[in-house]
Amino acid sequence: MDAGPFPFDVYEDQCPTRMVLDRLADKWALLLMLRLADGPLRFNQLRRDVKGISQKVLSQTLKKLERDGLVTRTVYPTVPVTVEYALTPLAQTLREPVEALTRWAESHMDAVQAAQQAYDAGAAAR
Repeated sequence: MDAGPFPFDVYEDQCPTRMVLDRLADKWALLLMLRLADGPLRFNQLRRDVKGISQKVLSQTLKKLERDGLVTRTVYPTVPVTVEYALTPLAQTLREPVEALTRWAESHMDAVQAAQQAYDAGAAAR
């Protein structure tokens, strides 16, 4: 398949873009990026805002996003130490598509649930 103007081809099994897609397909990563879209937040504020995420998963996800260049971590020398997380300019380029995906999920959830129920009913009849 022609990769077009880009040097990567997501359909190739060793293409590094698959790692990026995997990261962006992670619900916690998307939720954290959405939450940080309006500005920097501290760790505990993120934990309070993103219901259901454990402290361990929050920490792991923020580290992965930081490694990928999507989140910055700023440490302030206060007592106790204050740490803020913010989206990078690179991550800001994802804001519109991530928000669109979220709006789609929220506005089509009834149709998805109806499809799941219909599928499950048909599977039970087989």
